[in-house]
Amino acid sequence: MEYRIVVDSCGELTDEMKKSGIYKTASLSMEVDGVHIQDDESFDQADFLKRVAESSECPKSSCPSPEKYMELYHCEAERVYAVTLSAELSGSHNSAELGRKLYEEEYGRKQIHVFNSRSASVGESLIALKIQECEEKGMEFEEVIASVDRYIEEQHTYFVLENLDTLRKNGRLTGLKSLAVSALNIKPVMGANPEGQICQLGQGRGMKKALAKMAEQIAADAINPTEKILAISHCNCPERAMAVEKLIREKINVKESFIVDTAGISSMYANDGGIIVVL
Repeated sequence: MEYRIVVDSCGELTDEMKKSGIYKTASLSMEVDGVHIQDDESFDQADFLKRVAESSECPKSSCPSPEKYMELYHCEAERVYAVTLSAELSGSHNSAELGRKLYEEEYGRKQIHVFNSRSASVGESLIALKIQECEEKGMEFEEVIASVDRYIEEQHTYFVLENLDTLRKNGRLTGLKSLAVSALNIKPVMGANPEGQICQLGQGRGMKKALAKMAEQIAADAINPTEKILAISHCNCPERAMAVEKLIREKINVKESFIVDTAGISSMYANDGGIIVVL
């Protein structure tokens, strides 16, 4: 294998990505009422959501250690790329960079590059797929980095959640003006700004209207959609995800699209019923 792509576990891998052998996951972990849950193949979404629903405390997450990243960089691949959660939202990016320095101290120089996704969930997955596409075109290491950086600049992340409690309690909504009152069943349409911070893009009365608003926003923001993959991750609501995919594809033509279940970290922040869309 000439190259390896390391994605932290907030980025969901499709079955095809898992089977390719190119991808490795740097697992984050979560804690609910003192119970430690690893965000890896052992993650049980139904059990996790039940624990969160029954807990009076807010779940917490921990990023992979620099040593973990260093281990993942230590392989026969000549080029290693890492894709992490937005540096504005998690310490995972910093950890991946420290892991790169540790690797160089321990083993010497190697072509390793860490991408700040400025996104999360399937935003990371799409960036990883872009790296693979560039590598398969035979691009040089520096060309891959430049091409993927351009792709990140054009990428947009959107989400509509049933509730924003976890994001709010864990301090991920800093800088936002007060959000609409849940008693009115107002659902904010959220997104990421160019720096990778969470921002509000709009709102709708009830989930259906908020999702329709989000689809309109996606269509309005789309840059060269026919060259892009539309990715959707959902937390325990596959029918809702399929309805959103249909809504968006009726408005714009995309190269292809896929839907995945949220892994652990995305499930923790999206909560039951949450939808995340990236184009």
